[in-house]
Amino acid sequence: MKDYYKNLKKCYTKVKSIKYMPDNNEEILEQLQMVIEQTYKVEEEYKTLRSSYDHLQDTIKNLIEFLPNALWVLFENGDIFTQNSRALEKTQLLEVMDLSRSDYEINFEECSFLIKTSHYKDKVLISATDITEQKRKENLATMGQMAAHLSHEIRNPIGSISLLTSTLMKRVKLENKPIVLEIQKSVYRIERIVKATLLFSKGIKAVKSPLSWNDMKEDIQGSIAYYSYSKDIRFNFCEGDFDINGDIDLLSMLFSNFIFNAIDAIEEDDNDEGLVEVLYEEDDKFHIFKVYDSGVSIKDTSALFEAFKSTKEKGNGLGLVLSQEIAHAHGGEVLFTQNDKKCFIIKLGKI
Repeated sequence: MKDYYKNLKKCYTKVKSIKYMPDNNEEILEQLQMVIEQTYKVEEEYKTLRSSYDHLQDTIKNLIEFLPNALWVLFENGDIFTQNSRALEKTQLLEVMDLSRSDYEINFEECSFLIKTSHYKDKVLISATDITEQKRKENLATMGQMAAHLSHEIRNPIGSISLLTSTLMKRVKLENKPIVLEIQKSVYRIERIVKATLLFSKGIKAVKSPLSWNDMKEDIQGSIAYYSYSKDIRFNFCEGDFDINGDIDLLSMLFSNFIFNAIDAIEEDDNDEGLVEVLYEEDDKFHIFKVYDSGVSIKDTSALFEAFKSTKEKGNGLGLVLSQEIAHAHGGEVLFTQNDKKCFIIKLGKI
């Protein structure tokens, strides 16, 4: 268009420079000038149209890039017309899709995707939405409901067994008392699992009141007495007394979870003895507890706070999840570090 316009200008200049022109030379020049002006207008309109087209293309590109799902637009022969960066990252996903289906789910590289396809003229539009987290939450909700139902069913017979073993302990011969004690410890473990499951299904609600660390420490030590372990384990709790504003039942469960995890880690270790330490410090906002143990290291830390996934053989996968929720209910959090030795950090808000 630009070259055509230049050529017309040259032609006009040459015509105007001719000295001997026919009588209608003025008319020819006027017509040529009119063509030049029309061409100029067409060129300006073309520029405007091109600018609008480029803007539209840029808007479409930004729009498909903004979408949270992978998006492809294909020709009917399967060649890619356009795609966003999420689609570019999942090129192999495109290879396993069934383009004849319009709305279905597919599993790929341990993730779940919802695939939607649509046909428009000679193009095929494909959308792949990552629904892995949604599926995980749905599965957790289903598992939580099932676990809560089973816990309710188990609670009554376990309560009866607990009552009967208490009565039996008073009547049994001295040499048989260790057997009854082991039964009580096993029942206590089941009761903890039932309580944790019901708390997980209902949600954590803290009923706070002032309580002392010494009272909580005494409660934790009582729980340790009902926990089975075979090695010589030394427990070192922080000395001194201080007040905490919290729910003693929930906080006792929180600390017991970490103590029991430490015991289990020591039980898996090759040494015949072990150490569990609970250290304390504070700042303006938080009570800060650090729990150390001499047991085996945690191999997979990615699933530490994920429900129903346990890092140990006899775990139920709820202890750390509930501990984190209990800490949140007390204005704090639970953290994990594993440098020179593994350490769980428990922060509890002072308000």
